[in-house]
Amino acid sequence: MAETAMLRKRMSVSASESPEELRPPAWSFVPRAFAPLLVGTVVAGILYFFVQPAIGGFGSNLLLFAGINIILAVSLTIVNGFTGQFSIGHAGFMALGGYTAAAIVYYGSFKIYGDASFHGGLVSWTGRAGGFRGPLLGSGDLLFVGATVAGGIVAAAAGWLVGLPSLRLRGDYLAIVTLGFGEIVRVVLQGTDEQLRRYDLELIRSTPMLKLMNKLGGALGFIGIPAYSTVFWVYLWVAIMLIVAVRLKHSSYGRALLSIREDEIAAQAVGVNITRYKVRAFVLSSFFAGVAGALYALQIGSINAGELGFQRSFEILIMVVLGGLGSVSGATLAAIILTALPEVLRFVDQYRMIVYSLLLIIMMIVRPQGLFGVREAWDLFRRRRPRGGA
Repeated sequence: MAETAMLRKRMSVSASESPEELRPPAWSFVPRAFAPLLVGTVVAGILYFFVQPAIGGFGSNLLLFAGINIILAVSLTIVNGFTGQFSIGHAGFMALGGYTAAAIVYYGSFKIYGDASFHGGLVSWTGRAGGFRGPLLGSGDLLFVGATVAGGIVAAAAGWLVGLPSLRLRGDYLAIVTLGFGEIVRVVLQGTDEQLRRYDLELIRSTPMLKLMNKLGGALGFIGIPAYSTVFWVYLWVAIMLIVAVRLKHSSYGRALLSIREDEIAAQAVGVNITRYKVRAFVLSSFFAGVAGALYALQIGSINAGELGFQRSFEILIMVVLGGLGSVSGATLAAIILTALPEVLRFVDQYRMIVYSLLLIIMMIVRPQGLFGVREAWDLFRRRRPRGGA
């Protein structure tokens, strides 16, 4: 009885408070907004300056590619997990972002510096940090960051063009459209040499788009790009991706996306503009896929569209499904596991991919909803509320 009286007293006090009194103070906006990004920057710095030298070259490459896969998996979760769509053309947006950033950095370096050499600072140095003598940030880093954002914008624009007409479709039909888009991007980027040979050389030189396509490497890929992407930059973007995804999921906008996933008819009945929300989610997802493509191209110093076909899209989709459709932390953990698993299984030699596939099959049979389902990792540690009135 005493607990019930106390609960009623708290409810009456809460009901008497106005919305202005319940709102957080204005001074706390900046810490709440930027504290997660600051923490992410610190973690990225620790990984780059301390963890990377300790694990060596192979381990650092694995760490870097795990970060890129996290960005790809979590960005696809926004579409496939939050809105319940079935997109399998994510590698196409990755390719667009990668080629865009590679072209900007490569030709921008010639325009600004007169060569395609490295002009960055310490945080962009791909070798050992101890062997670099220079500033923390260089002028080339600004070119790299701008190119990465530009790659994301180009991919987002392509996502808008593809999503506006196609997201009115559902299920398998949307999957076919996105798969076709990814294959179109791959074929165009790979076949530029053969396609442009049919045109007159003067026409190519006088048309900026044809001139640019003629310099993207064709089937051999775009090579010789100065490498700027390091563990620091990758995990800084991982932090940005996770902050955006988590805050989106728990916002009113994210609730609208989740309502579309659960029941489109019911969501539309309560006033949710289904097409608008789907397209915006698709554009946001495409932007981060383009960023991941830029980080990928500017780490290895080359990019080949042949490696970014439908098989790459399926790999990203597997990460999302394994983590749990709608779970940001699940997609993150699945990306880490599936990046490291092929390397862990190297002791079985030629049977490595067979064991890898069997483990995926067993996982889907044992836990078809994925690692976390629609929940997050921190939801598993919350105290369950006691049943009953008290």
